[in-house]
Amino acid sequence: MSAPISSFPEKLNHLLSPHKGRNLIEIKKIHSLLTTSGLRRPNSWLRQLLDQCVSLPSFPSSYALSIFSRIKEPNAHSWNSMIKGYSKASNPRASVLFFSKMRENLVPPNKHTFPLLLKAFSVAKTENPLQVFAQVVKFGFDSDLFVQNSLVSALAVCGYVDHSCKVFVEMPQRDVISYTALIDGYIRSSRPAEALELFLEMRRAGVSVDEGTVVSALCAVGMSRCVWFGKWLHGFYIVPGRVPQDIYIGSSLVDMYSKCGLCSDAGLVFAEIPNKNLVSWTAMISGYVNCERFKEGLATFEDMLASGLEPNQATLTSVLTACTKLGALERGRWVQNYIESHGFSLNSGLATSLVDLYAKCGCIDEAISLFKKIPFRTKDVYVWTAIINGFAMHGEAGKCLDLFIEMLDNGVKPNEVTFIGVLSGCSRGGLVDEGERLFADMECVYGVKPNVDHYGCMVDLLGRAGRIQEAVQLIRGMAVEPTPGVWGALFGACLIHKEYELGEWVGNLLVRSQPHHSGRYTLLANLHSMSQNWKAVGEVRRMMRDNGVQKNKGCSWIEVDGVVHEFNAFDLSHLHSQTVCFVLDCLLSHLEPQDFLYP
Repeated sequence: MSAPISSFPEKLNHLLSPHKGRNLIEIKKIHSLLTTSGLRRPNSWLRQLLDQCVSLPSFPSSYALSIFSRIKEPNAHSWNSMIKGYSKASNPRASVLFFSKMRENLVPPNKHTFPLLLKAFSVAKTENPLQVFAQVVKFGFDSDLFVQNSLVSALAVCGYVDHSCKVFVEMPQRDVISYTALIDGYIRSSRPAEALELFLEMRRAGVSVDEGTVVSALCAVGMSRCVWFGKWLHGFYIVPGRVPQDIYIGSSLVDMYSKCGLCSDAGLVFAEIPNKNLVSWTAMISGYVNCERFKEGLATFEDMLASGLEPNQATLTSVLTACTKLGALERGRWVQNYIESHGFSLNSGLATSLVDLYAKCGCIDEAISLFKKIPFRTKDVYVWTAIINGFAMHGEAGKCLDLFIEMLDNGVKPNEVTFIGVLSGCSRGGLVDEGERLFADMECVYGVKPNVDHYGCMVDLLGRAGRIQEAVQLIRGMAVEPTPGVWGALFGACLIHKEYELGEWVGNLLVRSQPHHSGRYTLLANLHSMSQNWKAVGEVRRMMRDNGVQKNKGCSWIEVDGVVHEFNAFDLSHLHSQTVCFVLDCLLSHLEPQDFLYP
């Protein structure tokens, strides 16, 4: 038996009530029912339908616009709904356009309009939110906390952190959202010290922190490596037992400790997390990689897979970095197969890591083959830089320059690391004129200011070519203080070209600047040995003893059947050490005396 017609509006109200599981097909059915019912008050139903469209995960802009166009004299709520929908669709221009039309129709914005409009800028990050700032002031919302917080956040997210700070300072009142938004802005702009100072100011102002603020502060600690601040946060704000209950706090602590070089502390926190999710596993894996504990990073990745969790692109990028550092080519190939078989899209991070893996493991042909298959839209400056650096490492300077020109032709702007690759390629290939030209053009043509690493490349370039005095003059004219790396490049040139007097001066300077660096003493002793100054050799060794410096033991890795084996000098703890030593002795027994090279 059919329901009485009098109950139909109530049924329609029920259908139009918010429902998370509803999809576009169901909404269109309700729309059709509404159209054929002949009921009055269509504006009310249409507004509710529009709200239903906005609540969908993916905003159906065309359909929503058709509903909006049927609403007679839409009010601020209806205009706000369309602005919110375009915000969800990462279309700030459409949001701004709707706001302009709203003003043309003389509909005054309310306190919800501007936060929705600013959200569009925060999501897309392609438009300038400063154009909204004047409207906020014009309509008198510059003292509304909700609107001001949205403005601080949008400006910070879009990179206008100084403007965001100005708005923040002029706010009559601030809450935890205000502070956290600006702290996040400082982090996005790589200004962690200011983020931590603002956190302390927040504490002095008596504003209570929440989980999001603590997570942001921990991120700033990781960036600045201010470990004492991180430990203070851990002890003061994170009560005992909180880590097992809050996986995001736990994951942030893991990330913070590992970035500060305290991987063991990160491991202890990680062990406290009972129900580890992808974020916590990835934080621990990348933590081991950041601390150069690559084997442990790979082992943790295997544990994650064994737990039934699937990695994401960030996880796989860290794993590929570990494979590259260990020279674990077969393991890296397995990761590439995993990426392809599980349908991962090759983003910039993964593409860069794969190219870097093959290049650094000696497979430059595979690296360039993979590079050519990467989609054009994915080939950003990082991917191009990886392949350029790969050819630089292989001494193919000509190919380096060809790729650099091709990158420019594709409209990709080089960065600081790109120039390190190109200049080092010129150095290894002996292309002095090309290297000098590129170095001279860096700032005036490409807008990249040379840093100390670029000067180091140029010193190496000139030094290898025997132009030692020009290298010295370049160092003297540096706008920044030369680092041990720059002096080390000059010292290497002195060794090659037997400039013993200058080499001794540079070597002693390096020893004084890095008195606990065993390599500096070793190279200085080698220089004296080459000049047969045995007294000076003995003096260097005495200095090492007096300063308590010991030569670092050699360490090497080799991958056999997908397993990475580690060998340390004078360490026979490896399972197959006896076999390795036996084979080495056999090889030595077959060598004639003249096959040995003596110093």
